[in-house]
Amino acid sequence: MIDFSQDRWNRVKDNARKWWTEELDRPLIQFTVLDCETKRPKPAGPSHYFTSFYDRSVPVQKIVDDWEYRLETSRFLGDDFPHINPYFGPGVAAAFMGAELHNNIEVKTTWFHPREILEPAQLKMQHDPSDPWWPRICDIHRAARERFGGMVQIDMTDLGGNLDLLATFRTSQNLLMDLYDAPQEVKRLTWEAHHRWWDYFTRLSSLCGPDNPGYTSWTPIFSEKPSYMLQCDFAFMISPAMFDEFVMPELQATCQRLVNPFFHLDGPGLLQHIDSLLSIPELKGIQWIPGDGAKDITEWPEVYRKIRDAGKLIQMYLFQSKKGWEALDIIADQLGSAKGLVMIGQGDITKQDEAMKYIEKYGAA
Repeated sequence: MIDFSQDRWNRVKDNARKWWTEELDRPLIQFTVLDCETKRPKPAGPSHYFTSFYDRSVPVQKIVDDWEYRLETSRFLGDDFPHINPYFGPGVAAAFMGAELHNNIEVKTTWFHPREILEPAQLKMQHDPSDPWWPRICDIHRAARERFGGMVQIDMTDLGGNLDLLATFRTSQNLLMDLYDAPQEVKRLTWEAHHRWWDYFTRLSSLCGPDNPGYTSWTPIFSEKPSYMLQCDFAFMISPAMFDEFVMPELQATCQRLVNPFFHLDGPGLLQHIDSLLSIPELKGIQWIPGDGAKDITEWPEVYRKIRDAGKLIQMYLFQSKKGWEALDIIADQLGSAKGLVMIGQGDITKQDEAMKYIEKYGAA
């Protein structure tokens, strides 16, 4: 059995509710202990983090079996909770609209490519009824809902965001030129993608059913009300003026429809847009990812102070710092408190005692 209870869920929900409204005077701390013992036999055949790596001939019950085994061999500490992620790669909404999904198991990633590069005026961001991935993910949601019956949170898959989806169909280089050569077409396509994104988000949320505990995305920050980790990685290639013209209107509209939106700020190239992002009243928080080769997360106090001063929440991963749990102390000292932070991590049983030390220190036990 999965080592979790309804009482634990009630506690997770209560603390998350207070955290989102800044009534919680401590950080959220989520740590998953992996590879614990269980009497349940491991399901036969390979298991995959990328759900798209399973051949489509593999029954969805096999995928859910693998998730259940992983959950039964995990322990959820602090504010952590059991969840599963139907992960088809970053931006799978592009596949739902007709892009080709290409898995690469060797390097553990997925790419999306257009079947044909159309000019902006000929392109439409619309659902492709012949796409095989949409029915696949719907079947997986139904199977997970039936199996777990509301005791396991079903994460929202990584649908992608904003101009990133359009860049899949036009390529990034072409889209950069389109911003100059066909700005009105870019705006039309952005809003078409917006409507498709919301259709997928709404339909998948409905498939999770009313018994799904709440809302999570590929970053498992729990929310009882609609929430998502928004992004626009394409924006590192454009100026603040272009960001405000082409990205902000759609982003603001999405933030107004979500109750607890977060933004994935990926790499120093996106810092040029942080003031625009922080100006969105409805945006609740920022996930700052310095990126490979960049300074440790503890070495960006000016970024975290700017986010905190704007009244936004902050999410971090344990793996982002070589200092481990000490990073939470350091950033809390830089900000004056740990309130409004959420640290998410995982590790095997040898990491449990250290995790519990910090969970107890910050009152999340």
